[in-house]
Amino acid sequence: MTKWPDKVGVLISCLLLYALFVSPFMTFRANRIVQGEARAIFDALPSVSATLLAAIILVAAFIAFLRIPARLKLAAALVSLAALAVFVGQAASFLTPEGNGFARISPASGFWLMFAGLALLATDCIARLQPKPAVRILLLLMAIAALAAVLTSGLWNDLSIIREYTARADIFWTEAVRHVELAIGSLIAATVAGIPLGILSYKVERLRAGVLNSLNIVQTIPSIALFGLLIAPLGWIAATVPGAARIGIAGIGMAPAFVALFLYSLLPVVSNTVVGLSGVSQTVREAARGLGMTPVQRLLRVEFPLAMPVILTGIRIVLVQNIGLATIAALIGGGGFGVFVFQGIGQTAMDLVLLGTVPTVLLGFAAAITLDALIDSNLFSAGGKQQA
Repeated sequence: MTKWPDKVGVLISCLLLYALFVSPFMTFRANRIVQGEARAIFDALPSVSATLLAAIILVAAFIAFLRIPARLKLAAALVSLAALAVFVGQAASFLTPEGNGFARISPASGFWLMFAGLALLATDCIARLQPKPAVRILLLLMAIAALAAVLTSGLWNDLSIIREYTARADIFWTEAVRHVELAIGSLIAATVAGIPLGILSYKVERLRAGVLNSLNIVQTIPSIALFGLLIAPLGWIAATVPGAARIGIAGIGMAPAFVALFLYSLLPVVSNTVVGLSGVSQTVREAARGLGMTPVQRLLRVEFPLAMPVILTGIRIVLVQNIGLATIAALIGGGGFGVFVFQGIGQTAMDLVLLGTVPTVLLGFAAAITLDALIDSNLFSAGGKQQA
């Protein structure tokens, strides 16, 4: 029997209704830097389209309000998100003057609130359904495929963020590769160095406090300050050590950004390694010892596999953290999506800021879902239990 209201649904319903009736749906600018003009949903779309989108959002708000099966709510959220994607592209085409290449049409607060409300509804439903890791990965791939289909269809070509991308397509992908290199490269380096350091800290208790406290101090240094502190020593190494400059070490650029991200990554990896190994049951250790395993065998075949989910949680934290922090690397010539963010801030061009911000958010979101699914798959802990 249907019960209402749903507490989370009430919040989502209010958000959707506020976005629909109070907030502007689109912003029109004569060019990329002038002040924008807000347009309500019925001014930003043809009347039929505006009425249809308003009806879809109203239905979604009503469904969110009710306490009904999560699958129905998820279906309503996904249909509404698809409709929102279609109509925002139509609004951009509708508002763009014929033959005008200077006008900029961008989503306003109403669109973003609708998107946030529907995305929250979908996320809440997925969390309640508790899908298996493989299903979560499948949903992520379907979302990526849907986004790629919309982008390649030309539906969003008149949106300002797509126009900014079109003018910088080659640079965009160069900076995207640099951003991924910084985030994942520093993660790999921190994992290679951090896991052995974590094992050593776990085994040698007197060393543990000193290592973790030192890494905690690094975490307290603001990212921009740490980038700046690394300029002088790396510049000195590049100038005095033969061959250092040829392999990319320099006071500015990718080297200080990579080193800073590496230093920030060490604490989650080391601390989670220590916590994971400390959490292995003493009974399991005694059972492994009773089977005649050596200390090295117990560590590699029992303790480490059982600690792997906790270690992977640390790696997940590092990856999402590095994807965000890599944006700051643009301030010292490190490249990445931050190039567009700081160019946009300097030019007062918010669409250019979004060109750097949106991919960063999507990349972090996809990384979090992927690693969460890997952690929940229990592949490593199951292997450890079998060995025990």
